[in-house]
Amino acid sequence: MRGRVPMIARRRPQVAVAGALAVLFAVAAAAVLAPWTVPGATDQDLVLGITGPVPGHPLGTDDLGRDVLELLVAGARTAVPGALCVAVGSMLIGNLIGLPAGYFGGWADALAMRWADLMFSLPALLVAIVVAGVLGGGYGLAVAVLVLLFAPTDTRVVRGAVLEQRHRPYVEAALLKNLSAWRIMTRQIWPNIASVTLANGFLNFAYALVSLASLSFLGLGVPAGSPDWGRTLADNRAQLLVNPWAVVAPGLAIILTAAALNIVGDWLYERVDRRGRAR
Repeated sequence: MRGRVPMIARRRPQVAVAGALAVLFAVAAAAVLAPWTVPGATDQDLVLGITGPVPGHPLGTDDLGRDVLELLVAGARTAVPGALCVAVGSMLIGNLIGLPAGYFGGWADALAMRWADLMFSLPALLVAIVVAGVLGGGYGLAVAVLVLLFAPTDTRVVRGAVLEQRHRPYVEAALLKNLSAWRIMTRQIWPNIASVTLANGFLNFAYALVSLASLSFLGLGVPAGSPDWGRTLADNRAQLLVNPWAVVAPGLAIILTAAALNIVGDWLYERVDRRGRAR
């Protein structure tokens, strides 16, 4: 029995990661294939109105007679691309600022960190709500604001990784070859920290997904009537006792997707950390 315990302990995380990857694959497939699989997701049937699960509508319909399952699938088209843009945009900004800050140090590092401290002092979601409310809301505006608010996290992650790498022998060898600082940062250091930034990107993806859903729930994201998980949740919360699935389904979609992204992100961090210790 003593020899079997470690094997079980090793298998459990792999099952969780496999389940998380399956969830992400299903969400990504829904986002890509929604125009063909559920082309009439927003079609209304006012005669039918809101109803619980019935034949032809596994999750029932909302108060406008729209199929909840089709809205759920179509909602991935706004949930995934926006959150992905936030994760990728903040990653790019973080790399552009964090690489020189960690490599050169001095005033570049101080300036970057003071900017990051200032942004960290602001509550990201509250700032996004205020900006979107003042400027009239909109999905694109919400994504742009979240990119700027998430970038300091990536900047700190990249800077810390560069600080750990810049005194390693391969960097000193590159300096002896008189390679330019830009080439050392992009060709030598960045490939060794790419996995860390990718893992952090998964975590930002999850936070952005929840943040965008929250803005849509408040009416500051996608327009009214658009298939979106946060918007569907807001539109149907008053119908919880009539058709609970109209509220539970989009809520579960947000929770499961965010949890899956966190699990995959943590898994990548652990693999990177073990690889770094092995070196």
